[in-house]
Amino acid sequence: MATIEATSMEEDKAVVPPKPRFEPLKAHEMSEGGVQFRKVNVPAHRFSPLKKAWMEIYTPVYEQMKIDIRMNLKTRKVEMKTRPDTPDVGNLQKCADFVHAFMLGFDPMDAIALLRLDDLYVDTFEIKDVKTLRGEHLSRAIGRLSGKGGKTKFAIENSTRTRIVIADTKIHILGSFLNIKVARDSLCSLILGSPAGKVYSKLRAVSARLAEKF
Repeated sequence: MATIEATSMEEDKAVVPPKPRFEPLKAHEMSEGGVQFRKVNVPAHRFSPLKKAWMEIYTPVYEQMKIDIRMNLKTRKVEMKTRPDTPDVGNLQKCADFVHAFMLGFDPMDAIALLRLDDLYVDTFEIKDVKTLRGEHLSRAIGRLSGKGGKTKFAIENSTRTRIVIADTKIHILGSFLNIKVARDSLCSLILGSPAGKVYSKLRAVSARLAEKF
């Protein structure tokens, strides 16, 4: 009886087919052969910087991410589309985020991190979202954010491992979710009138806690 059960179990094992292994689908296969597009507007003040840094943007997008990219001079938009050899459909959105970050004022060498890392974002807010300021009060708040020779901005960037662009009353922060939150809290404190020294000491304490976590 035992031998009959053993043989039947062996037969069952033999009958079970191996697990199928599917190759990952390419971008054009996922959309049934259709090409996917993204367009990014080019503001008038970013047209000249885009012209100068075009090769720095074009090379990683076309060669590394396998995405076609061109500048449409009529519509003033950077257009991107998938190719048959695009390895991942997510590459198109990453490239769109990379170009958009450049349009916001980030350096191409900083923005390129969006192509290489998955957990990076760009967060944008305005000074008026924190506190309604006008005239000289607004100018002083912008001055506090930058500091003398950009000292305050660099200190926040280095402590939180983020990149910050202050464009008039808009502030753009590039980094991971947690780091953006720390940088944003520091910038909000400065807008509300906290002295830079107090913000630095708080920033050091938070940065030390973040370093312990990771």
